[in-house]
Amino acid sequence: MRSARKAKWAALAAGLLAVPAALVVGTAGPATANASCGQGAWGTDGRDVRMTPGVSANMRSGSSTVCGVVGWADNQDVLIYYCWTSGQNGTWTYLYNQHDDRTGWVKDSLLPYNGSNQYCGF
Repeated sequence: MRSARKAKWAALAAGLLAVPAALVVGTAGPATANASCGQGAWGTDGRDVRMTPGVSANMRSGSSTVCGVVGWADNQDVLIYYCWTSGQNGTWTYLYNQHDDRTGWVKDSLLPYNGSNQYCGF
C-alpha cells in the first residue's frame, strides 16, 4: 500500500498522472475566497482594538462594497476582531463593534493593525 502511494506521488510529480479537472477547480485557496452578502464568521483572533482617531469605516454584511451597510466603525470605537477573508480589492475583517453592539465586515486597509490575523477558513 505504501509503495503504491509513493508511486502515485512520483508519477504526479513527474507529470505522468492525470488529475481530473474537477479536482483542480475545487482547490481554490484563501486568495479567491470571500464572504457573500449576509455571511458572518467566527474566528479566534479576539483582539480588542480602538479605531484610529479621525477615521470612520462602513461595516458591511459581506466582504464587498455591493453588500449593505450594517453599521459603522467610528473614531475611537472599541472593536473585537474575529477573522479575515478575501474580498473586493483586498482582505476584510469580520468584527464586533462594542459601541453599537453590531457585527460586520470592514476592509482591512481601513482598520488598525490592518485587521485580524486569524483566517476565517473560507
